[in-house]
Amino acid sequence: MAELTTIARPYAQAVFKHAKEHKQLGPWSETLQLLGLIAADERMQPVLSSPRPSADELVGLFSDLCGDRLSEAGRNLIRLLAENRRLMALPALVKQFEELRAAEEGTLQALLTSALPVEDKVRDELAKALGNRLQRKVSLETAVDERLLGGAIIRAGDLVIDGSVRGRLQRMATQLSR
Repeated sequence: MAELTTIARPYAQAVFKHAKEHKQLGPWSETLQLLGLIAADERMQPVLSSPRPSADELVGLFSDLCGDRLSEAGRNLIRLLAENRRLMALPALVKQFEELRAAEEGTLQALLTSALPVEDKVRDELAKALGNRLQRKVSLETAVDERLLGGAIIRAGDLVIDGSVRGRLQRMATQLSR
C-alpha cells in the first residue's frame, strides 16, 4: 500500500497543479473518482496487473468504460499511467488529489463511526465542534459498527478520536497487562 501511495504522489500533485491552474478542481475530482472506481474494480485487477495489454489497449478500455465523461486531458492521464504501468496506483492518486483539494479549499472529510445511528442534529454539532478544533470546514459522514459496543470513533485525516467502549476496554486491558 505504501508503495502505491509513493507512486501516486507525483501524479496527484501534477494533476492537482494542472486542475488548480485551469480552475477545474471539481471536474478533475469527478473524473478521478470515476477512473479510481474503474481501477479499483476487482474485475480490472488482473487486466491492470498483466503485462499483456498495450498502453493503447488500456486507454481504449478506460475510454470505452467512461464514454463521453472522459475528457481529452483525462485520456492523456490514462495514457501516461498506462505507458508507465501505473494504473494500479489510480485509487491512491484519487485519495491524494482529494486531500490536496481539501487542503486548498480549507475543508476536511471526517468519518464518525458509532455503535448506534446518530441523529442529524448531533452529527452537525460534532462537525461544527471538530471544525472549530481543526480550524477547517468539516464534512462529517456517519457509519454504524455494532462491534464498538457503545460510543464512537471519529477519523479526520491523521486524527483519530476513539471514544468507543471497545477502545476503552482495549486500553484498559493494555494497562492491566503491564
